[in-house]
Amino acid sequence: MKADLRTALSRDILVGDGAMGTYLYQMGFPVGISYEELNLLHPETIAEVHRRYFEAGARLIETNTFSANREKLSKYGLESDVEAINRAGVELARNVVGDNAYVVGAIGSIRAGKRKNVRTADVELALREQIGVLLDSPVDGLLLETFYDLEELLLALRIIRSMSSLPVICQFANEGTGSTQDGVPLQEAFERLRDEGADVLGFNCRVGPNGILRSIEKLSPLTGVPYSVFPNAGLPDYVDGHYTYAATPQYFAESALRFADLGARIIGGCCGTTPEHIAAMAKALHGYVPAAPGVARTEEAVRVKEPAPAKPAPPAVKPTLLDLVRQRKTVIVELDPPRDLDIEKFMQGSKALQDAHVDAITMADNSLAVTRMSNLALGHLVQDKLGARPLIHIACRDRNMIGTQSHLMGLHALGMDHVLAVTGDPAKFGDLPGSSSVYDLTSFEIIRMIKQLNDGIAFSGKPLKQKANFIVGAAFNPNVKHLDKAVQRLERKIEAGADYIMTQPVYDAKLIERIYASTKHLNVPIFIGIAPLASGGNAEYLHNEVPGIQLSDEVRGRMSGLKGEEGRAMGVEIAKELLDAAMNYFNGIYLMTPFLLYEMCVDLTQYVWEKSNRHDSHLYPL
Repeated sequence: MKADLRTALSRDILVGDGAMGTYLYQMGFPVGISYEELNLLHPETIAEVHRRYFEAGARLIETNTFSANREKLSKYGLESDVEAINRAGVELARNVVGDNAYVVGAIGSIRAGKRKNVRTADVELALREQIGVLLDSPVDGLLLETFYDLEELLLALRIIRSMSSLPVICQFANEGTGSTQDGVPLQEAFERLRDEGADVLGFNCRVGPNGILRSIEKLSPLTGVPYSVFPNAGLPDYVDGHYTYAATPQYFAESALRFADLGARIIGGCCGTTPEHIAAMAKALHGYVPAAPGVARTEEAVRVKEPAPAKPAPPAVKPTLLDLVRQRKTVIVELDPPRDLDIEKFMQGSKALQDAHVDAITMADNSLAVTRMSNLALGHLVQDKLGARPLIHIACRDRNMIGTQSHLMGLHALGMDHVLAVTGDPAKFGDLPGSSSVYDLTSFEIIRMIKQLNDGIAFSGKPLKQKANFIVGAAFNPNVKHLDKAVQRLERKIEAGADYIMTQPVYDAKLIERIYASTKHLNVPIFIGIAPLASGGNAEYLHNEVPGIQLSDEVRGRMSGLKGEEGRAMGVEIAKELLDAAMNYFNGIYLMTPFLLYEMCVDLTQYVWEKSNRHDSHLYPL
């Protein structure tokens, strides 16, 4: 008769099993189904997977219940089958191995991925239900795996400890960083879990053996508490329509010995691993004599923490647009990135605007879905070559969540911290109508996630080593029939975290007054958009063909038939009249340059400074 699990771990290394989900995928079951439901639909298949791992040498078998909780099963309409699926999962594993191996009930994180905002009460309800069923089944212990946040893992552990004294294995998903996803240092997290009654602490998923080795090497061993490790078979690749993993069984055999030397007592595999990986590890570990639990075999594995070097004094902080607009009239000017590879005129315009002392040069992100040069690259050139402040638009249309975070991380690295979050016009209306519109995020979501970066948290919820400092703007279209409804939408953007507002161009002084009356209760600055017209044709195009822009009949009449210098002069005259109205109510002015005719916006910027006595520079710092 086998010893209980705690006794076995005090003297032996147990080989765990390998992947369930990715192995079922290799067997022909598609992504997107509930693999846990197969306990009921295809029990013979699940039993066969358990049998293959047992025959490969695994002596700790996980039940196929990782996502068998109410929250995750509800995606498939299976929330009423929690008990049936979990009981079947335990029964299938136990029937295969009998008393010849340990069966542990697998419980996964509920707040992973898109469910990170599930209410704590709902998480607790789902965990308590699943745990209760598993504890009422013939398991030797419970395995809490692929948890990202300490608080959720502690919640699950406390529920178990309130119901049972069975052994509990607690595992984080980690990428070699020194902290959990909610920012708690791993050493502290492990100590708290130990103090709450965890029997084994470790890692699984996310990375291969090397990443988990890095995580363990950051820790000082906890006496009497062994490690468990279930690494992925490296990173997945997509080849010929199928996901594959590169790490070989031989590599896993070598890694198993390294894990054992570091104090691991349960060594198995996660995504991408197969019975061949488990067999190689079992063979490598055969006859291995472990050290006492929680004691590393090699001194090199115990990291000596050196005192952190003193941090240099922070550099002087340049006033943000928010700082400036609270003190004085503030002008930002939009200059379109070129549609070809020639940036000479763009840089000339940027230089002229910088010489006119604009407060920021803002660059759209392929506006109207027309392909233009990267505003990140041009923003860096404007900042580096001219010393101007770039304000970068970010459209939801063009990048998925991966690309959007990557783009923002690049902006942070380059010191460009002012951004405008916009939805973006659909690709089918642009110059590449066959291109797809991504829209992984709405403008509300992208604002929230940018502010999340300011808290040092990635889109995935993983902690970052630094905090960003983005000042996030939101777009506002007041050229609508029901201004009150547009303001309500604007209020939601402010609730999401918007720091300032930039409006679509306004061509009616009375509308500017209405905007003020409708938004004066808001606690963020508004930059009124004013786009000087270049010709009568330009006026008619904007009014009739560009979404979100309306011109008054009076403005269209004044521009009618004008072109060339005469048209531009009238456009500037009308814009100055609008500026007079705007400056009565708003400090923020947002000028949009037509056709790279930057001289028009230089003229208008100087007009703002003259009207606001900007020459008094000690009162109006740049």
